[in-house]
Amino acid sequence: QVRLVESGGGLVQSGDSLRLSCAASGRTFSTYAMGWFRQAPGKEREFVAAISWSSSGSTYYADSVKGRFAISRDNAKNTVYLQMNSLKPEDTAVYYCAADQYGVGSSNKYHYDYWGQGTQVTVSS
Repeated sequence: QVRLVESGGGLVQSGDSLRLSCAASGRTFSTYAMGWFRQAPGKEREFVAAISWSSSGSTYYADSVKGRFAISRDNAKNTVYLQMNSLKPEDTAVYYCAADQYGVGSSNKYHYDYWGQGTQVTVSS
């Protein structure tokens, strides 16, 4: 069982930056691929970024955030981060982190076994 708790959301202006954090419980964090997803009102939950569990730490991004967002992990702190730069109003959503044991960093939300409660990000124009 893994418990995930996101933090770092807030209200920012277009062009600003935010860093989201997701703290995980348990001693096996390093065996989980971690993903960030987001869900805007009335829309499906969509993939944002993911990082594999392996030592390579391969990363993957949705086209809409590539070059602006960066995912990273600190296994010593059981934490995954999402650095979000050059934020746009269309980035407004609830952001969720998710864990997939021994995963490769899938963009498919159904591959993830554990989810956090989400953190709201609002970008004003």
